[in-house]
Amino acid sequence: MSDPTKPRDPATIWTPDEARGLAPARRRLADRRILVVGAGSQPCDDPDPPVGNGRAIALLSAREGATVSCVDRDAQAASLTRDQIEAQGGRANVIVADASKEEDCEKLVSDAVRELGGLDGVVLNVGFGLGRGLAGTSPQHWDQVFAVNLRSHFLIARAAMPHLNAGASLVFISSTASLRPGTNVPAYDASKAGMEGLCRHVAFEGSRRGIRANIVAPGLMDTPLGRVASRGRPSRATTPVPLGRQGTGWEVAYSTVFLLSNEASYITGQVIVVDGGLSALR
Repeated sequence: MSDPTKPRDPATIWTPDEARGLAPARRRLADRRILVVGAGSQPCDDPDPPVGNGRAIALLSAREGATVSCVDRDAQAASLTRDQIEAQGGRANVIVADASKEEDCEKLVSDAVRELGGLDGVVLNVGFGLGRGLAGTSPQHWDQVFAVNLRSHFLIARAAMPHLNAGASLVFISSTASLRPGTNVPAYDASKAGMEGLCRHVAFEGSRRGIRANIVAPGLMDTPLGRVASRGRPSRATTPVPLGRQGTGWEVAYSTVFLLSNEASYITGQVIVVDGGLSALR
């Protein structure tokens, strides 16, 4: 019997086309109007850089038939996502906004509604961490992280709710850090855990009008941000994930598109964990 704590032989690891962003489109979001907050991707100097979660979500939503508002505080990153969507025959626009600012959170929703003519889905994919351990986390670190990781989600959901019709969906991108310790960044872990309470309230309030809200919680992902994290903590790259590899931004995107689509019409207030079995089997 093989030792599940040891790295898998790469030859035995199955990676489908969906995980590589190569599967054909299925029109699952045909004619939907989707707002993706955090649709850019962190720059990566690697010769063959992986896709980030937000960019993959925006690209896949467009491939599946949606028109996408690509929001990011980095205009160049958001524009590159839009350009890639349009190069593939999709429709997208760019909105530049800083999710740490209350006025930007409200304005990005009104801008998206104007550009798209309404809203059928919102994806909230912004978050970061500051500090190290309790002693290394200042009150300023805590407030900065919560402003982006949790307050912005509340503000955007509050602004979007009046514009959403029955069948609309909000998807919060969280992290397995909300489920178990490990990052040693308490502000990050706590803000991600708080997202579950917010999501449940949004789902409860939205249910009166047929609006759903759910969370996707990625684990160890091979994204530009993930590679930065692995350079800072090399042991991250050798974590024994039960499925034998890190996930990809496309796998986060497929879970998100599922929750945005009518395939998930009876799912709300839930957390889908995308971590290769790490949190459940380790």
